[in-house]
Amino acid sequence: MTFPVVGMVGGGQLARMTHEAGIPLGIKFKLLSDTPQDSAAQVVGDVVIGDYRDLDTLRAFAQGCDVITFDHEHVPTEHLRALEADGIPVRPGPDALVHAQDKGVMRAKLDEIGVPCPRHRIVRDVEDVVAFAAEGDGFPVVLKTVRGGYDGKGVWVVRSAAEAADPFRAGVPVLAEEKVDFVRELAANVVRSPHGQAVAYPVVESQQVDGVCDTVIAPAPGIAEELALQAGELALRIAKELGVVGHLAVELFETRNDDGSSGVLVNELAMRPHNSGHWTQDGAITSQFANHVRAVLDLPLGDPRPRAKWTVMANVLGGDYPDMYSAYLHCMARDPQLKIHMYGKDVKPGRKVGHVNTYGDDLDDVLERARHAAGYLRGTITE
Repeated sequence: MTFPVVGMVGGGQLARMTHEAGIPLGIKFKLLSDTPQDSAAQVVGDVVIGDYRDLDTLRAFAQGCDVITFDHEHVPTEHLRALEADGIPVRPGPDALVHAQDKGVMRAKLDEIGVPCPRHRIVRDVEDVVAFAAEGDGFPVVLKTVRGGYDGKGVWVVRSAAEAADPFRAGVPVLAEEKVDFVRELAANVVRSPHGQAVAYPVVESQQVDGVCDTVIAPAPGIAEELALQAGELALRIAKELGVVGHLAVELFETRNDDGSSGVLVNELAMRPHNSGHWTQDGAITSQFANHVRAVLDLPLGDPRPRAKWTVMANVLGGDYPDMYSAYLHCMARDPQLKIHMYGKDVKPGRKVGHVNTYGDDLDDVLERARHAAGYLRGTITE
């Protein structure tokens, strides 16, 4: 018996870490990357350089692969349908993935299956935005291009009609949403296999800075047991209803009801390993990356339970201090339990170049260790 070949479209850090998770299993990876310098292209042995938007390139890449999966959601839906028509397993498939590719399609489907979401609708122009705002509590409202946005890109918080013109310049449909007065942001990460087995990780708190994930705390501190169960069950139901195969991250707003109880609204979906699940590399029995590999190959899924009471992930962003390696001496000596994960990227201000994981029984200590290490690597902390 030969071991299967997983074809990964996209050469970013998610592909790099998914490949790493497949190595102990003997799983072979083939990568379609934009450039040889991409994060995953530096470590995967079988790399094809090409444009994922070109169908002929995708078809040629898929030859010899047992399954195709992704580290981003940007492959044209019609191309994925063509690969399926060629008999190539695509996981998640186009019928599922389109809900992560197109926010308008996602909102329509979530409405159809009764998932709680912010008030929303597709808007045509600035006048339509003004009407949408008037139907609710007025400005501010959130505008999103339906395709292509990530890490705060393609998202605008507009406070007046004068600020509402920019999103329409992209030439794609625009989704308007109410600006939710939320308590905090949560994420529910689940993994589902083709035969329907599914596992759920603990619900986490995701802290954002300037629209970019900064810190993830697992599990979410102080979350009511009922709310954690509700969020996890909601993510599992979405995965089943949409036919997701692989990892699904459901980004959530925790809200406060009039009676003082908490609820959740779905903000975004991601059908791939996700920043809110990076803590699982060191904090869970089976990481999101290992379970994604298992799922796309229809292998039994691994145990998602945490290894420690608390795990904190802090993103390492580029700053004005490019020599991060020299900071290892301090970080490793200060915290021998620290786990550093770097992506092989050039350091640029604000760019995600790595993350750190810490774990333990005291949340304040675990948080301080993660934030100190991330800050020291970036150069914003010097002692």
